[in-house]
Amino acid sequence: MKLTCLQDNLAYGIGQVGRAAGRSTLAITNNILLSTDAGRLKLVATNLEMAVSCWIGADIESEGSITVPAKLISEYVSVLSKDDKVGLELDDKNSLNIKTARQKTRLSGMPSEDFPPIPVIEDGICTKLKFSELKKAINQVVFAAASDAARPVLTGVLADFNGDKVTLVAADGFRLAVYKADIAMKVETQTKAIIPARVLSELSRMVINGEDEVEIKINSKCTQALFTIGDVQFYSQLIQGNFPAYEQLIPSGESTTVTVLVNQFQQCTKSASIFAKDGNGIIKIIATPGADLVPGKITLSARSEEVGDNVSDMEAIIDGSEGKIAFNYKYLNDMLNVIKGDQLVLKIVNPTSPGVFLPADPKENFLYVIMPMFVQW
Repeated sequence: MKLTCLQDNLAYGIGQVGRAAGRSTLAITNNILLSTDAGRLKLVATNLEMAVSCWIGADIESEGSITVPAKLISEYVSVLSKDDKVGLELDDKNSLNIKTARQKTRLSGMPSEDFPPIPVIEDGICTKLKFSELKKAINQVVFAAASDAARPVLTGVLADFNGDKVTLVAADGFRLAVYKADIAMKVETQTKAIIPARVLSELSRMVINGEDEVEIKINSKCTQALFTIGDVQFYSQLIQGNFPAYEQLIPSGESTTVTVLVNQFQQCTKSASIFAKDGNGIIKIIATPGADLVPGKITLSARSEEVGDNVSDMEAIIDGSEGKIAFNYKYLNDMLNVIKGDQLVLKIVNPTSPGVFLPADPKENFLYVIMPMFVQW
């Protein structure tokens, strides 16, 4: 293998695939595979759960391939000048010689034959949507997935492709997040896949133009997924199992519906959280309807025996009777960090039923359910 490419392109390619390197007991997964492919340089990294491939432009003199340590080549290429032309040449000792106008470097590598093969998805469903919309959908739900592997299916995000919609769902037993997005290519056969949450988190962090389209393929057995964005391919193994019937977790009906300004509710929640996290982690919410010309209000309160307490009031539109409910402060903050729109709706059935949060703007297809904390009122 002998080729020349620009430092800027090489750094971009390494940055795209490097997030998949390592996190596996197989030593070679700490490496990046570099190979010539149809007149371009292909870079690949994998941790066996996910893999990322990226193609960059290069002047190819001879074909070949090698794997080199991901961390080492990333650090080295990042210190080169952006206008450098970088020469890459493979010798007969499984070493990669890197040459610029002012530097010569040799990296010891491992044979490309030992690198795990990346599966090819040829059957199943295929659809498309903008990367910006996919990233938004991921960020709206992925935080609600479980981190404890005791129930593997809950460490993933359910992706339900049906017609011209995809519904992403995450739950950890204490909360539920649901987001619906439009897809550009209609899916003829409804397909449900459980994608590892950590894989989706890495996908959402990729440096991609938000207007670029993502092609999504799910194989017919729902064991593999492939996301293609321009010259980048992101592959993921899928979690096997039955995701809970999340619709049954959403309470029907409500005694109290509260509409508040998001920024005010967020500010009051953050203030209460200071005391909740040093206490029992609980934020109490009381919704009081207005009367005549007096507007309704909600009161948030939290206390710690050692630190003190905090009470915040804000105006709100209250429909129905007085409502009381208490939540873990962390779950409230996680939801408020991603929810869009100026107004937020909270639906309360009673203090022992889950609370339902959703944006007031119907264009935002987001739903968030939190299990209540049991407290003395």
